Amino acid sequence: MGVAGCDVDDGLAILYLLGRPDIEILGITSVYGNCDVETVHANTLAMMKELGMGDIPVVKGCPNANSRESEAARFIVDVVSSNVGPLSILATGPLTNLYAAYLLDGTVFKKVSEIILMGGVTEPLIINGRELKELNLSCDPEATNSVLMNGKNVTVITGNACLDAFFPQSDFQERLALSHRPIAKYISEKCTYWFEQMMETFDINGFYNWDVVAAARLAEPSLFRDIKYRFKPGMSELKRGFLTESNEGSSHPCVINKPEIMNIKAFSDEIYRGWLK
Repeated sequence: MGVAGCDVDDGLAILYLLGRPDIEILGITSVYGNCDVETVHANTLAMMKELGMGDIPVVKGCPNANSRESEAARFIVDVVSSNVGPLSILATGPLTNLYAAYLLDGTVFKKVSEIILMGGVTEPLIINGRELKELNLSCDPEATNSVLMNGKNVTVITGNACLDAFFPQSDFQERLALSHRPIAKYISEKCTYWFEQMMETFDINGFYNWDVVAAARLAEPSLFRDIKYRFKPGMSELKRGFLTESNEGSSHPCVINKPEIMNIKAFSDEIYRGWLK
């Protein structure tokens, strides 16, 4: 959020969770994706400092899919191993950090309550007639395969499911303008460039809140309809970010939860409440 050419939803997902008093963020790990990890890490540190949340650990992750070592991987293992309560992992980018943690400790996925991923598609992702490539799970298909096959209580918020989470520019600006809280102005100013980017790229007056949907499923699962989804893992498909449904009777299917938003108004109201808190 705030880096030219890069989506705002990662930052907005963090802001939403910070606004939930029942959620404790134990740490944030940076990762590459639509930007290099150095830029992502520095930008995340800066944002947390601006928010007065510098006490929350921000740990640098893997720079690419060929690097399986990072501070973030060790951090994940240490936090998971030392935690005594319910713990969720929310992954809103490539899964290299998680895979690196699994290589350090093969039990790390079994020690958490759930893993919630944002990424993957079940059919082509079309925005105003233009297909959008999958940019999370496809970045490191080996890591994706490992998390999906070895993870415990895995929920995947697909790009297709996020098409319901469209935030129109007019509603966004109006809701934030009605609030006198400093965070409203902060969010509005941080996101202005992204509305311009969406109009220029897709000719739409708004943006899709991809990662925020995954954060909401973690914090407020009652907003979603859970759907059991069976798919057959395959590296060729994962390289494109596709989660292809398994045929009845196919061998070794992988079962995940693939939720859908039940009521977009209730969902949007919840997100704005979280942001403004």
